[in-house]
Amino acid sequence: MVEVDEGVNSSGALLVSCFPSVGFVSSIVAHFLVEKLELELVGGVRHPKLPPVCLVQEGKPLPPIRFYAGEPICNMDQCDKVVLIASEIQIPPELILPLSTGLIDWIVSSGVSSTILVDSFAHGIDSSHSIFDDDEGMESMLGIGSNDSSHDLLKGIGVPLLKQGLVGGMTGVMMGECRRRRIDALAILAESDGEIGQGVIPDARAAARIIGCMDGLLPAVHLDPEPLMEEAQRIEGQIREMMAVHLNPPQDSSIAPTGMYG
Repeated sequence: MVEVDEGVNSSGALLVSCFPSVGFVSSIVAHFLVEKLELELVGGVRHPKLPPVCLVQEGKPLPPIRFYAGEPICNMDQCDKVVLIASEIQIPPELILPLSTGLIDWIVSSGVSSTILVDSFAHGIDSSHSIFDDDEGMESMLGIGSNDSSHDLLKGIGVPLLKQGLVGGMTGVMMGECRRRRIDALAILAESDGEIGQGVIPDARAAARIIGCMDGLLPAVHLDPEPLMEEAQRIEGQIREMMAVHLNPPQDSSIAPTGMYG
């Protein structure tokens, strides 16, 4: 299922997982990190139940679930390299558990030291956050940790813990499996107002908030607020163009969408 170049040494790496989320927040973060950290494509995921598509970027075909790797500066213990998983496609519900299991098996066998899952959640009825906010605070951020050390790391970068709730999709399943298998993992989720009716508005501001949180872990991604927003908005435009070519076909309306509830 997971196919990564044999020459890639992931021992001690920080893994960043970016699967589709509300407002394409994780996709914007993934594209930003690949460019900023100068990560190279090193592999992908193949499975007969994945949507039969490929991503085309600068005229080159890419797998819908991709692995990138590089060696930027990292402030986390036992971390001198980064592996990033990026995807713009919605994972079919019946594939979420086997895909999560396959990815976690690879995490264990490759010697990855820590895992960060990037995601977002729809704002609540009483929320004051919107995609047009200028607020740079942490009120619209939440974190989940598989163990006490990941809780301490989230507190260290100022991300409040989700006290109670239900998290669906790849993030929810992978976090549950990581705790079950005693794997050090954390999830950073940004509140997003990126979905309106049947349309979707990419949320560059929520993505910028997550990138700001990761600044404490990866100094190489540091940018001043305004340039960071400009960069996130530029990548947002790229995501819009890619999604316009129907990477995500209409889903069965009987399938409930994944997300976070709490």
